[in-house]
Amino acid sequence: MRPAFPVRLGAAEEALIDQLKAAGANAAAERVSVAGLPTRRVESYHYTDLKTLLRTIPPLAEAANEASAPALRVPGAFNLMIANGVVQNSATAPAGVIVGKAAGGVLTTRDDVLVHINGALVKEALTLTLEGSVDPVIQVEHRIEGAAAHVADALKIFVADGGSATILETFSGSDAAHVGNHATYLALGKDAVVTHITIDLSARAASHFATNEYHLADGAKLRTLVIHAGADLARTNLFPTMGGAGAHADVTGLNLVSDGQHADITMETNHAVPHTTSQPLFKSITRGRSKSVVQGKLVVARDAQKTDAKFMHQGLMLSDEAEILSKPELEIYADDVVCGHGSTCGKLDEDSLFYLLSRGIPKAEAETMLVRGFIAELVDPVEDEALAEALQGIIDGWLLGGK
Repeated sequence: MRPAFPVRLGAAEEALIDQLKAAGANAAAERVSVAGLPTRRVESYHYTDLKTLLRTIPPLAEAANEASAPALRVPGAFNLMIANGVVQNSATAPAGVIVGKAAGGVLTTRDDVLVHINGALVKEALTLTLEGSVDPVIQVEHRIEGAAAHVADALKIFVADGGSATILETFSGSDAAHVGNHATYLALGKDAVVTHITIDLSARAASHFATNEYHLADGAKLRTLVIHAGADLARTNLFPTMGGAGAHADVTGLNLVSDGQHADITMETNHAVPHTTSQPLFKSITRGRSKSVVQGKLVVARDAQKTDAKFMHQGLMLSDEAEILSKPELEIYADDVVCGHGSTCGKLDEDSLFYLLSRGIPKAEAETMLVRGFIAELVDPVEDEALAEALQGIIDGWLLGGK
């Protein structure tokens, strides 16, 4: 039913409605026409007002005829690619890895505009089934090529009981004002161990949106790392569900934002059963007139006794004009739990900086050393040396004045 006072639609919303109708997604089109894009009045988008920030939506992407240089290559990785929403042919997969395709989206139903639009526009998803432990890093490149385009794509991964893998997703493309809406569904079987890293390396003019949904069975162990280091406007939604006893998740992320950029990591971790644990840790580094947003909610179901979950966000401001916004939340329905949250924000420690300067280290180098130390606990747990080196290269590139 339409509200008594219809929402005034902007150019981006009108374009979205036309694209959704052309794709036959009339229900999604109706949703946008009734509610529009989320504004500050929508709690989960209070700090990322899409109606204001997302002014235009380019046409839906056509087939990619050429590819720009890879934004990141990890030596020895098994590479897969989704270009302009189309799953590309790949080389022979490592033993125990089954590569396939599936029609439609991959995420479960959720009251989020990015989820609805992705599900409505995705035509085919890349699927990966990991039957055991996989040695090489699996890298999935999401590319948007050519003139400015709107792309929705999806990835679905199943890791068998006792399996293990390191999965890297990178997002990049041509230097144009693209809008990317990406979805990943990752299910971990019993006692599976997975590291999942996603890195936005899009052009500054682009807008990057991603939603990662995780389901953990008994004894599964998950480590995630989200890095925003590309688009002017970026938001990643993280939805882990601890569905099996003994499941544990280290959900981590890093916003690297420079002048004019806005990056948002929003997490909701659901502890659905007893005896599960999680340790979300996020960091923000801002410089210039930029904005970093981190929202983290821990939800503990009524039956999820013995849950142990602690959320932390730490911000580092390298300029007076930057903003770091943090919103930790606890939603607890059980009574025998250990849960907490915290958030800190500040500048480089002056005493530490003075100490390094007194040892003859130039100021720029000293500041870089302190920032590296601030970030280290996010990168150090990555066991693959080539991948850890690549991640450090991205961070160093940003520190030395890149994007």
